[in-house]
Amino acid sequence: MATTMHACPECEGQLRSDDCETVCQQCGLVVDEHAIDPGPEWRSFADEDTNPERTGAPLTRSRHDRGLSTEIGHTNRLTGRKRRRVARMRRQHKRTQIRSKVERNRVYAFTEIRRLVGALDLPEHIREQSCVLFESAQDADLLQGRSIEGFAAAAVYATCRAQTVSRTCEEVTETAKATRAELDAAYDAMNRSLGLPTGPIHPREYLARFASKLDLSQAVEMRAQELAGEAREQGLDTGRDPSGVAAACLYTAAQERECSLTQQAVADVADVAPVTVRSTYYDLRE
Repeated sequence: MATTMHACPECEGQLRSDDCETVCQQCGLVVDEHAIDPGPEWRSFADEDTNPERTGAPLTRSRHDRGLSTEIGHTNRLTGRKRRRVARMRRQHKRTQIRSKVERNRVYAFTEIRRLVGALDLPEHIREQSCVLFESAQDADLLQGRSIEGFAAAAVYATCRAQTVSRTCEEVTETAKATRAELDAAYDAMNRSLGLPTGPIHPREYLARFASKLDLSQAVEMRAQELAGEAREQGLDTGRDPSGVAAACLYTAAQERECSLTQQAVADVADVAPVTVRSTYYDLRE
């Protein structure tokens, strides 16, 4: 019988589980992956020999129709008049799936959100909540005169901030089809009208990803975790970019461990200026 782990075997840190893997929040160690889905089999065993069909996937908020739409499939068994008739039915069926301009915009935005979530390697619950947030913005008539791509990108960024997932605005903009100005305008509109529950992200959330890109040792990363906690306690991260504070913590820890790391290298990974790393580094040393 498999045992359930409640702490990281490396650093005794707290574990965070999603649909695919279990990750330590302190050191970033992947404790378990490819977990078995304990959900229903979505299969009817009443008439298994003659009807082995499934009932389809469960409902999802990342589709404009919650995943309940059907499609007329393709087959090579039809010929002549029947094939033309089925092709005409398939064409009319696709036209009736989207009944208004609102649904057409929602389909386009949800497709962009799914693409962004996949490109940024975000978990499934971020995708679902981003689609719900975009739908709320659309119901509040916030899209009029603004970019749909901007709202899709802003929904992903706002959801990451609300769930304390470390993704910077620059990372989202580089992957999105929207510009930084469009993302900022959409985010400000949603924040004013919907009251987004977003707060400052803890610099600790960036450390595991930055340390992996810089190929730093676990000892350096653990020391940086301690420095990030001290920076939050002393208020050094107030009014500062959390990714820049995380970069400064990594640079400070690397200097203490006599590890070869330049301010420019860590600044490039965090997408900040070297002077940002340097100023926070001086405060941490003091």
